[in-house]
Amino acid sequence: MAVSYKELGFVNTQEMFKKAMEGGYAVPAYNFNNLEQLQAIINGCGRSRSALILQVSKGARNYANPILLRNMGKGAVEMARELAYDIPIALHLDHGDSYGLCVSCIESGFSSVMIDGSHLPYEENVTLTKKVVGYAHKHDVSVEGELGVLSGIEDDVQAARSVYTQPEEAEHFIEKTGVDSLAISIGTSHGAYKFKPDQCTRNKEGVLVPPPLRFDILEEIERRIPRFPIVLHGASSVLPKYVDLINNNGGVLEAAVGVPEDQLRRAAKSAVCKINVDSDGRLVVTAMIRKIFSENPAEFDPRKYLGPARDELMNMIIEKNKKVLGSAGRY
Repeated sequence: MAVSYKELGFVNTQEMFKKAMEGGYAVPAYNFNNLEQLQAIINGCGRSRSALILQVSKGARNYANPILLRNMGKGAVEMARELAYDIPIALHLDHGDSYGLCVSCIESGFSSVMIDGSHLPYEENVTLTKKVVGYAHKHDVSVEGELGVLSGIEDDVQAARSVYTQPEEAEHFIEKTGVDSLAISIGTSHGAYKFKPDQCTRNKEGVLVPPPLRFDILEEIERRIPRFPIVLHGASSVLPKYVDLINNNGGVLEAAVGVPEDQLRRAAKSAVCKINVDSDGRLVVTAMIRKIFSENPAEFDPRKYLGPARDELMNMIIEKNKKVLGSAGRY
């Protein structure tokens, strides 16, 4: 049975993007796959008074079960209200790969969907995106499109190399499709292994430093389509302290490098008003669970290792909202 996102208490992204652009910050889009991640995200954004986009990939939707997921989302909104978190919350499909999937999500209460046709020839991407926009806008649902290709791996999304977004194509794409926001490729990348070592330099401490983001492309897109909401995918910073915690407790993450936080903060002050965070959340949870099992290998109560992982994730979210995205304290 179809349900409107308004019945579940969600909002679409229009007003939150408008406010973000006026305020010079980016709304966080945090991916979740389970209860503990959802609790951490709601509490992290609620306590830091940040707007929130709860983000679900195709893989996460299959993992959690669509009906259960819908009710988890509804419960998250009710939890936020009960705790007096007066923040807007959107439920967003991340990397939707078909018209049918987008329709299914809209009918199950999503307030925003992404249709990712970036792997298709340009005109096919335009046609598919326009079709999704036509259906979504009849239900007051926001649509995110994508131009350019990000390298790396995230769930079902894989690409061996990046293809930068062409500003002239972005201008045409928005005009032809009617999308509400556009994900672009300016040097971010999916996953924990965003950059190969030969793409990086080393600083005085021997730490790998990735190539800078292509702000020239971003600025040209802003010039051509002023005040239009831009999105960055693959924007986790792959925080070194959690990588080290994983490696020091039996893990093997070699040459895991993310996007520097200062570059993300610079981007958030521009037309970039949505920044996706997935890998950092996974790393935090994995690091804490590995640490607990290393220190107490006899532990078998999930609450004893998932609880601390949840709390650490909440703390990371608060810090990211305050220091990187600039979204804290806006509501």
